[in-house]
Amino acid sequence: MHNDTRGSGRPPFPGSDAPAGALAGMRVIELSQIMAGPTCGMMLADLGADVIKVEKIDGGDDSRQYRDPQINGISAPYLMLNRNKRAIALDLKHPEGKKVLLRMIRDADVVTENFRKGTMEKLGLGYETLRKENPGLIYCAVSGYGTTGPFADKGGFDLVAQGFSGLMAITGEPGGPPLR
Repeated sequence: MHNDTRGSGRPPFPGSDAPAGALAGMRVIELSQIMAGPTCGMMLADLGADVIKVEKIDGGDDSRQYRDPQINGISAPYLMLNRNKRAIALDLKHPEGKKVLLRMIRDADVVTENFRKGTMEKLGLGYETLRKENPGLIYCAVSGYGTTGPFADKGGFDLVAQGFSGLMAITGEPGGPPLR
């Protein structure tokens, strides 16, 4: 999305002979939003991978609309976590959107997603379907609570994890309410 010089043949810093990054030549399809999934993609992009973020058509990643600070109407956290990525908006519930994604998967090395457990399968785009398009595909599912256990079906967010774990009870002013 921003500062993308991959494919330009130029090193990352002017006057440098450094390679484009340890992951140059790797293609990642990122099907994630908010924080955890995009952080994973950001690190891969920072290391030189070609990360293509797939966003929903109506509004894109929910973090685009976070409140201040904003830069030109887009939240600073969104801009930070999605640096060095390219993006496309697809409707993964529509057959044409699925077709486009499956075409993209054929040339990918890695796919990352952070949907709730079972969402990719409900969309008809689970691991078994994607590996038929690309048997060598690495599939990474980012989850707040893992894929098994009593909370596997729940969505995980930083604030929920802080409260659930008790971390908020030990932060803030003495005698005051819990703080994130």
